[in-house]
Amino acid sequence: MTSETDVQNAATSGDSAPGNGAPVHPNFGRITTTGAGDPALAAALQKVLDGTWADAREFTRGSMTPDMLNPIGLTMEEHRDHVLAQLQRLADSGMPKLGFREEDGGTGDTGGALTSFEMLGHLDLSLMVKAGVQWGLFGGAIANLGNAETRKKYLPDVMSLDLLGCFAMTEIGGGSDVQNLETTATYDRETGEFVINTPTPSAEKAYIGNAARDGRMAAVFAQLITHEDGEELRHGVHCLLVPIRDESGNDLPGVRTTDHGHKGGLLGVDNGRIWFSGVRVPREALLDRFGAVDENGTYSSPIESVGARFFTMLGTLIRGRVSVGAASGAAARTALAMAVRYSLVRRQFDHPETGKGIPLLEYREHQRRLMPRVARAFAYACAQNAIIAELDRFERDPESFDESQRREMETHAAGIKATVTAFANDTITEARLACGGAGYMAENRITELRKDCDVFSTFEGDNVVLTQLVGKELLTAYASEFGNMDQRETVAFALGTAVDVVQEKARASTLWQKLVDAVTDREHTDLLDRGNQLELLVDREEHLLETVARRLRKAQGQDGSAAFKVFNSAQDHLLQAGRAHMDSWVFARFAEAVDACEDPEAKEVLGMLCDLYVLDIVDADKGWFLEHNRLTTERTKAATAARNRLCTKLAGRARTLVDAFAIPKFVFDVPMLTDGGVDTLTDEPADEHEVAGLAD
Repeated sequence: MTSETDVQNAATSGDSAPGNGAPVHPNFGRITTTGAGDPALAAALQKVLDGTWADAREFTRGSMTPDMLNPIGLTMEEHRDHVLAQLQRLADSGMPKLGFREEDGGTGDTGGALTSFEMLGHLDLSLMVKAGVQWGLFGGAIANLGNAETRKKYLPDVMSLDLLGCFAMTEIGGGSDVQNLETTATYDRETGEFVINTPTPSAEKAYIGNAARDGRMAAVFAQLITHEDGEELRHGVHCLLVPIRDESGNDLPGVRTTDHGHKGGLLGVDNGRIWFSGVRVPREALLDRFGAVDENGTYSSPIESVGARFFTMLGTLIRGRVSVGAASGAAARTALAMAVRYSLVRRQFDHPETGKGIPLLEYREHQRRLMPRVARAFAYACAQNAIIAELDRFERDPESFDESQRREMETHAAGIKATVTAFANDTITEARLACGGAGYMAENRITELRKDCDVFSTFEGDNVVLTQLVGKELLTAYASEFGNMDQRETVAFALGTAVDVVQEKARASTLWQKLVDAVTDREHTDLLDRGNQLELLVDREEHLLETVARRLRKAQGQDGSAAFKVFNSAQDHLLQAGRAHMDSWVFARFAEAVDACEDPEAKEVLGMLCDLYVLDIVDADKGWFLEHNRLTTERTKAATAARNRLCTKLAGRARTLVDAFAIPKFVFDVPMLTDGGVDTLTDEPADEHEVAGLAD
């Protein structure tokens, strides 16, 4: 007998291929339009997702046109030309000015800038990345690390695109170990210049955006070296502006660039390598906010510690991580919206009662593969809005943030980048599978999204490294200590207060008290009770943090080799603690957004999405909850049943939910969702009521 799962598998796996044995519905491919949702509810939900910078989102939507979509079928050079032309359009629109301070010629709206560039994730990730390299990384380095004279000299041309630049940090042999990169910038007191060198093959700058073709200057991160009384003094990593090409596009003397060529995606971005051999730049090329060298070669810095100085410098450049997380979230929402729309128009096998073809979204497994991801998309969008708002406040008034608050913001920027990019890659792949053979066609764009989003999990910080950073930050308890701590020091210091810090931060919020006070089930058995959900997630985070601290404490008093072994053996535990923290942090941001929603119907739907977000976490990590006696077998079974019910209930509003993403309509002008010149369907596209009714 054919099971529901067997039918579902047949409905979504290669059903258009001849000879695969699966019955093919006679109406396959004959699609007109998607079933309509509820415009009023979608608008109310969109208001929550658009957040504080709704005006910036609306302006950007109005500026989006079909020719900004990822162009399919172009050669690599044609794609690069296309993206460069679109980048110039953005420059001419004035959008880049949002991200720069008024005194530097911008408008000083960091939140608006990040929100606008996030929207590019719906269209072409190559354009988003090239814009991020130019204005977020290269321009951001100058804006945040340079003095007033340097900013005045370069930033107007950076904004207008008269000066294209690179962010030359990553080295082929160093990867995420930026603090120990090998490129050197040695001050020559006789000439008043810095000499830039690539001393070893592993010091080659690699994967650098704009380096292969378009960039004329690079923000180069190098070990800063001076000499005093014949002694070499190393001051750690600093950033210098180094010209790499002339106006004709030729490499300058001492500079060698090469083209990475075809990549797994992002063909519109000209990534390349850079070598330096005795390249001389004036002393003023040093971006000296956190470290300066005078004419005599004397180094000075407002931050004494090399490690603390390094992390402070990188902390000013977290826009890149926030942007990558935001754009990947936009790409995931696009793929989800396509998959949901397709699941309402694609019918597979006739229903025994109605005789009509069954919409894919009526099958339980299709609901389970899409609806929890829709819930997470809402949660991550709300969390992304929160970190953007925090970064905007910081850049407007950095003095209002103490060291602990700044480190916490940087940690969450790293964590949300790792969380959302991992979600995006998983979700885009699942969306492709949910659309069967149609999803595999490049013309339907999901495979293009998948290729372009792939690298988001490893650039702007590898996700494993960033998640470890979150866990390490939790362990250190006091952010000011983090910058100076190597692995040995991490496992050697007093960890006793770390868990208390997490508890205090969670319970000090007004949200915690409000939700816990509202708990109706004091026995903690109702997983749909918001206060219980909060306590469950925070309790998991606290337990993981406490137990990893206990494991690391074993290395106290041991030498560096022994300390590393202890640290390495507990790395998986540390990563689990980091992920647990991000789960609870995202939940809190989502719960805050639900609580603030003023539309009753939208608030009810958001509440169900929030419930599904938590139940999906429980379902994915039920082994931990069972092993640690946080949930009984009966409760995990009940959680799975509740998850299934919510998937079905929310599937009844699936089109409305993805309409709330407010993605420009032309994005869905793809063959699997449009008429395409063939006969119309015998069965009309499913609407939400049909899916909900059939599923019940």
